[in-house]
Amino acid sequence: METIITILVGVLVTVAVYLLLSKSLVRVILGTAILSHAVHLLLMTMGGLKKGAVPLLGENAESYTDALPQALILTAIVISFAVTSFLLVLAYRTYKETGSDNLATLRGFKDE
Repeated sequence: METIITILVGVLVTVAVYLLLSKSLVRVILGTAILSHAVHLLLMTMGGLKKGAVPLLGENAESYTDALPQALILTAIVISFAVTSFLLVLAYRTYKETGSDNLATLRGFKDE
């Protein structure tokens, strides 16, 4: 299972880099969102996909599941959602002001 998720992370990173290298501002924002999801999956996989009991003191179980990676991933998901929503509002405002979402046009270079 961890091998399949690692391959999925590689595919998501490939798609994210492709979107980050485009000239459209919305595609760049979507690329950062996909890259953050890929990192979340990678961290979850590195934390281990184990099945076990809840780590309680009075319980006698053979294996326990560490809850720290899940808590950190949940916090990272909330932060990346907030950053993505801020970037989308910023892109919308930029489009309303300039009329374009092309990054080369926004930089001011015409012969690039």
